[in-house]
Amino acid sequence: MDLQTLTYLVVGASFALYIGIAIATRASSTGEFYVAGGGVHPVANGLATAADWMSAASFISMAGLIAFLGYDGSVYLMGWTGGYVLLALLLAPYLRKFGKFTVPEFIGDRYESQTARVVAVLCLIIISFTYVAGQMRGVGIVFSRFLEVPIGVGLLIGMAIVFVYAVLGGMKGITYTQVAQYCVLIFAYTVPAVFISFQVTGQPLPQLAMASTVEGTDGVPLLVRLDQVVTDLGFAAYTVGTKSRVDVFFITMALMIGTAGLPHVIVRFFTVPRVRDARMSAGWALLFIALLYTTAPAVGALARLNLTETIQHGAVFEEAANLRYEDRPDWFRTWEDTGLLEFTDKNGDGRIQYYDDTNAAFATEAARHGWAGNELRVDRDIIVLANPEIAGLPNWVIALVAAGGIAAALSTAAGLLLVISAAVSHDLLKGVFRPGISEGGELNAGRAATAVAILFAGYLGYNPPGFVAQVVALAFGLAAASLFPATLLGIFSLRVNKQGAIAGMLTGLVFTITYIVWFKGIFIEPMAPDTAEHWLFGISPEGIGSVGALLNFAVALGVSAMTPPPSDDVRGLVERIRVPN
Repeated sequence: MDLQTLTYLVVGASFALYIGIAIATRASSTGEFYVAGGGVHPVANGLATAADWMSAASFISMAGLIAFLGYDGSVYLMGWTGGYVLLALLLAPYLRKFGKFTVPEFIGDRYESQTARVVAVLCLIIISFTYVAGQMRGVGIVFSRFLEVPIGVGLLIGMAIVFVYAVLGGMKGITYTQVAQYCVLIFAYTVPAVFISFQVTGQPLPQLAMASTVEGTDGVPLLVRLDQVVTDLGFAAYTVGTKSRVDVFFITMALMIGTAGLPHVIVRFFTVPRVRDARMSAGWALLFIALLYTTAPAVGALARLNLTETIQHGAVFEEAANLRYEDRPDWFRTWEDTGLLEFTDKNGDGRIQYYDDTNAAFATEAARHGWAGNELRVDRDIIVLANPEIAGLPNWVIALVAAGGIAAALSTAAGLLLVISAAVSHDLLKGVFRPGISEGGELNAGRAATAVAILFAGYLGYNPPGFVAQVVALAFGLAAASLFPATLLGIFSLRVNKQGAIAGMLTGLVFTITYIVWFKGIFIEPMAPDTAEHWLFGISPEGIGSVGALLNFAVALGVSAMTPPPSDDVRGLVERIRVPN
């Protein structure tokens, strides 16, 4: 069976499964729509949380970052997994004991302020739409390549699927759909990793491949071989970091506390029956996440080695060692059609020169041999998806990867869209503008808000602001700078009041957005070069959320010290949620 037909069958079967689950778990109340009725088993919630967490950035883009950044890409592994420890220890059980539906609701009640609640909603919507932009781009990439349809058509299909199980089932439908999506995505990620690990190193466990030797090289370790291959072409050594320690620290911290502040992850802990279950859910989620995150470094290393050796298969400056463009393999041709892989024959010799032309010494030597600059552009987001094709794996494995990529993107997109829906219908409409609205009216408003959010998310997918992991990393920075400090102080500080919380959230959010827009642009042109010499204290936009968080803490504590303390009722609330049952 040809690849396209097989892909349609595998992806279609997964879509049928998701829709069937949504119909079977249709939400009939606001409690089921927002928090799945609060009766989800910790293991099921751990699976759903892992799927919600492991977005297109984890499945599609993280290994691509590791493949091209090497050692520097480890910050994403450390930050995104370490954040779950913070979440389990500092937030999950306390928010579950509070027992309401959303983070803005907690902030509004804790700080006795509708204004604080509205500011929290504003932060939540900005974070969620920044995050969902990355997910919808991932959907577009997968559909464009594997279903061979225009990105716009692929996005419409993805939007329709999310619409059915998010609008119909709410959190109840999304939870059990995400359990299925986790099973699909983890199987799709690990199966090709096992194949390729065994093919390259003879070791079937990808986690052990990093310490294994490459087949046919007389015992050369994988990482030594990879360092040799990439440095021969002028690239930085794979195992040597180029980022400053300051930037690594701040990026890792932003990803960690950003994880603990992400609204679509936090809301998952309102879906379990008891406080103890919230902590157990976080533990199960960490275990399920570790299955992918311990595999990702090997996937990145193996993909970089396969890609480079496919293009350059001999001594660097020997003409015959450079792949002739007319002899390029089928996978090269199909990814060219997506625009995510581009060849430009700068010296007109019909061969592909792939090297680091920003390395002045190597570029000078390359020019002496007639090379006129790097001729191949490889989008980082294709590495995981193209890896099975580069390795020549069976078509059913490639089709499985397509289904996994779509599952990863749609699971997180659904969680984010529901959070946006709850913020609009529950926190703004019911909480601020129409407190007397009926449960049925609120449920319909939530579904309408979800539908509108899906349309906007589709627009972001069609006009993507950047590659998947970049946009997602920035969303973590925004969460770290805005919601995390207000939530943490709301639980552990008796003195922080509404004036401090509002001032802190706005300070962190505005500072971080301004810095990101200044260097990254996202939806507009950047106003300064995104290079280390222009960054504040050498901190990149991906790490600036940590500074925003520190400013948030400082402003919240400072303003609170100069204004009246919270009421006795609030102090009693804080003391109650901090005491174990």
